[in-house]
Amino acid sequence: MEIATTLPYAEDPRRAVEEIVRLEAAGLDAVWVAEAYGFDSPTTMGYLAGRTRHVTIGSSILNVYSRTPALIAQTGAGLDAVSGGRAVIGLGASGPQVVEGWHGRRYDKPLGRTRETVELCRRIWRREVIEHHGITDMPLPAEKGGTLGKPLKLLNRPVRPEIPLYLAALGPANVRLAAEIADGWLPHLFVPERAERVWGGPLAEGLARRAPERGPLRIAAGALLAVGEDAASVRDEARPMIALYVGGMGAKGRNFYNDLARAYGFEEAAEKIQEHYLAGRKREAEAAVPAEFAELVSLCGPEGYVRERIEAFREAGVTQLNVRLVGPDPVRLVEKVKSWL
Repeated sequence: MEIATTLPYAEDPRRAVEEIVRLEAAGLDAVWVAEAYGFDSPTTMGYLAGRTRHVTIGSSILNVYSRTPALIAQTGAGLDAVSGGRAVIGLGASGPQVVEGWHGRRYDKPLGRTRETVELCRRIWRREVIEHHGITDMPLPAEKGGTLGKPLKLLNRPVRPEIPLYLAALGPANVRLAAEIADGWLPHLFVPERAERVWGGPLAEGLARRAPERGPLRIAAGALLAVGEDAASVRDEARPMIALYVGGMGAKGRNFYNDLARAYGFEEAAEKIQEHYLAGRKREAEAAVPAEFAELVSLCGPEGYVRERIEAFREAGVTQLNVRLVGPDPVRLVEKVKSWL
């Protein structure tokens, strides 16, 4: 199992990257760069590539609406080149509030767009001459307004003929797709003890259709991390994040994280959290997060407890523990946890 962390999207990226440089020296294996509707992730990923030497650098996530498949493939190939083969591209559909509200794109056919983007990225990285007609047309045909377009292939030769593609997925159909076609899966609010009951069926169905040459599905998941005799209190720091996602990441009836909380068995709490959050009562939404939920998505407590929780993640199939480090000495924390993995 590897250890990774995610760069928050609302902080100074230069300061955050300097922290990653220190964590890399302590044994950090990977860093994911989040993107919402603030700074873009590829810019920071390129900066990370120049400041680090060993860590894998991943996008978490590039949505499949705001960039064309060709541009996503170019970004992946460019990052792989400047990092010396350390790129991972995390993809996802995001949600209609961001896609329609920020990018001005219609939120339609998320599964088809994701599948098509994965297929085209791999073809582009193989430097095929691309002629494809589906949700995306390459080249644009005359009947859709095309004039001078012709089939092209990637100008540069990529460092690697294939770059790992991870899919962010929560719903059954998306998880099934990830298990079928992706190199890895990026679930959020992952509870290892309840993952099988929520996602076991879709994962099994997708894996049954998976091409053998893809190899085992990798899973990058994790939680808030704090180790110490009094670290259990840190679990409360998970409340704002849970409230944000379960309550605010989508409209009522269109929030994937709210659906997930309900599937975990927190139906009543999910209703209250969303009601408070959408009404602007963020503190009340945070208070409505069950202590059990905050504990299950955290790795906070005495050393023995945290080690047991890490084993629960491993038994659930997690291959990369993606953590938010809490404490006065994150470097020492990475060193400690790395020694357990």
